[in-house]
Amino acid sequence: MTTAFLTDLLPGLSLDWRLALVAAAVVLGGFLRGFVGFGAALVSVPVISLVVGPRIAVAVVTIMGLPSIVQLLPDAVRHSERRIILPMALAIFVATPIGTWILVSVDPAIMKMVISGAVVVLVGFLSMGWKLGDKVGTGVLLFAGAAGGLVQGVAGIGGPPVVAVALARAGPPERQRGNVLAVMTAIVIASIPPLYAYGLLTQQAIVLGLLLLPLYFVATWIGSRYFSAGGSQHYRKAALAMLAVIGLTTLTFAVWDFATR
Repeated sequence: MTTAFLTDLLPGLSLDWRLALVAAAVVLGGFLRGFVGFGAALVSVPVISLVVGPRIAVAVVTIMGLPSIVQLLPDAVRHSERRIILPMALAIFVATPIGTWILVSVDPAIMKMVISGAVVVLVGFLSMGWKLGDKVGTGVLLFAGAAGGLVQGVAGIGGPPVVAVALARAGPPERQRGNVLAVMTAIVIASIPPLYAYGLLTQQAIVLGLLLLPLYFVATWIGSRYFSAGGSQHYRKAALAMLAVIGLTTLTFAVWDFATR
């Protein structure tokens, strides 16, 4: 696939050295999605933003990630806890359109700082061994889901709040990853209607998302296979590391954006 072909297919875009950078980000993001269940948007959205801008980049990542829902659904169904997932999923579906409205209408820097700061604090608690009990309050689950939906709509990285709750649950890596996969499925599905309603599912987003989809799909499969082949023993540490990177990176960019505007 040549740069000239992509330029003709996506008028107005200049895909030079950035094409290789986008491909590398998609491969890494797909591997993380298959292994830890989240984190793809962290590496994909900023790089794809170099090509189409941040708003369309969120739509591109959503489109290319759609097949991974079906790809990872068996693990989510087999290992997730319904009583934990359903309240968070409900809150995600309610809050994501509000986050998308903020994306297109309001400067979201302050909200990004608050949420990413909360993620960093949660990672600290989780690293020190903090666990949720067997009976998790519905309010905690609804709050986590709402926070995840809001940040998904604003920045396309809604995983941290709900993933933090999933990791705080005691149990084997398979159950924790199953919970993560289930809530991430809800986040991806909940993203589509508001993206369409606000006109972010443009021709550029759809075409670029479909072009990147096979690369992302294969990388996701590799990540999933790695988990099954022994990577599960490293799951919690890897997931916590990803949460920390996402929180610190988002917080840094949000503070920079707020300070320089």
